[in-house]
Amino acid sequence: MTSNLFNPLTLRGTTIPNRVWMAPMCQYSAEVAGPGTGVPNDWHVQHYGSRAVGGAGLILVEATAITAEGRISPADLGIWNDAQVEGHRRLTAFMRAHGTVPGIQIAHAGRKARDDYALDGPAPDTVEPWTPVAPSPVPFSGDYKVPHELTADEVRGVVADFAAAARRALAAGYEVVEVHGAHGYLLHEFLSPVSNRREDEYGGSFEGRTRLALEVVDAVREAVGERVPVLFRVSATDWIEPEGWTADETVRLAELLRAHGVDLLDVSTGGSVTNAAIPTGPGYQVRFAARVRRETGLPTAAVGLITEARQAEKILADGEADAVAIGRELLRNPYWPHQAARELGATTEVPLQYARA
Repeated sequence: MTSNLFNPLTLRGTTIPNRVWMAPMCQYSAEVAGPGTGVPNDWHVQHYGSRAVGGAGLILVEATAITAEGRISPADLGIWNDAQVEGHRRLTAFMRAHGTVPGIQIAHAGRKARDDYALDGPAPDTVEPWTPVAPSPVPFSGDYKVPHELTADEVRGVVADFAAAARRALAAGYEVVEVHGAHGYLLHEFLSPVSNRREDEYGGSFEGRTRLALEVVDAVREAVGERVPVLFRVSATDWIEPEGWTADETVRLAELLRAHGVDLLDVSTGGSVTNAAIPTGPGYQVRFAARVRRETGLPTAAVGLITEARQAEKILADGEADAVAIGRELLRNPYWPHQAARELGATTEVPLQYARA
């Protein structure tokens, strides 16, 4: 039996051995102060290493901040300095040694950045507070600070920060770079009229609200060259249409991203508001990936409650996406790819240490 899920996929100069990808999921486990701030540590090595051993074709390392104030929490990974680059090399070397393509999601949290959050409670006193930034001075909710409205010059600084992060990602050994434009973080904040109230060239019309995303993609593409795949993660809808970012706008953006050198759209939804009514269920976001792929020709990855091997196989067989990004199921079971391959009659390279199982 030939399995779509376990066929390789080539994007530019990189061949990914299968279509089971690990979605980026924050671990909130880096040091929060001192020289180890934002640096991958032993937790990250075992976490990503076990999923590489488990057979994921591509691992997209969690939202990794391009600046200190762009962290979702003080314990986020970062890639804004060279010490962090050295830490990331531990991850990429292990992934590559076990046949997994190492990828990274570079991100800025915008108005959802919090200096008071930690995985197990309030952030420690050693964290130096910071002021979040956003397209407009509109807080995400009552629990969040009012963000500083970025000036046009500061917006252009964000573009430069994304480009610098992409260059560091290559230096760290990553072979795929994903730009985070989803889940209510900075680039999504510019896309959505819910959070973007600007009246300059970065606000108002669709063209204004998408300007920063396209400038970031152009800068990242220039930074990584022509052979490195660049992905873009989008929230296809705010789930509050028509006043929020819409599925129709996502299709328009996808056409532009393709023209600007994006190789695949990683299609999620939501994150821009707290009161959205989201109809969750198995594969509930797949239709958005399918529509982008169908109407624009841009390859897509589908995400969202994809938990069964035959469910994932059918998504690809039906042409709804080119890959599936598995999230929580890989937290529960790092070896899901190997088990899915057995169920579908495909073969994967199991480490000799585990062959007896």
